[in-house]
Amino acid sequence: MHRNITEQGLELVKSFEGFRATPYYCSGNVLTIGFGHAVRQGETFMEITQEEGEKLLKDDVGTAERAVLRLTKVPLEDNQFDALCSWVFNVGSGAMQRSGLRQKLNRGEYNEVPTELKKWVYAGGKKIKGLMWRREAEAILFEFM
Repeated sequence: MHRNITEQGLELVKSFEGFRATPYYCSGNVLTIGFGHAVRQGETFMEITQEEGEKLLKDDVGTAERAVLRLTKVPLEDNQFDALCSWVFNVGSGAMQRSGLRQKLNRGEYNEVPTELKKWVYAGGKKIKGLMWRREAEAILFEFM
């Protein structure tokens, strides 16, 4: 089964990632371009269009979607799926796999997920205000019914 993030979820990711046409280092010191695309070994970018950035974003979000589906054993509403895809897009599927958030979610402790999301606000050992805002938005989206 495959499931896609909604347009609302994609807009959430885009709003926090922002668009950059040229490569830059994000707060986690990862070379990034477009809407938060982590430049992989063998990829070279000088400058991209917003359209190219959206294609990279959809491919990257697809990886997050598959991870959320693979690692989640309980039913999710669209808003919950969107919030988790945004989070996994940002922190990576390995982080979800090892997380207490995943354990609580898979035990059906949906009410614990927003608190768990809000713990993921550090990059390079520092608490990042932008991550605090993002986690708050994801937590609100997850709870929304």
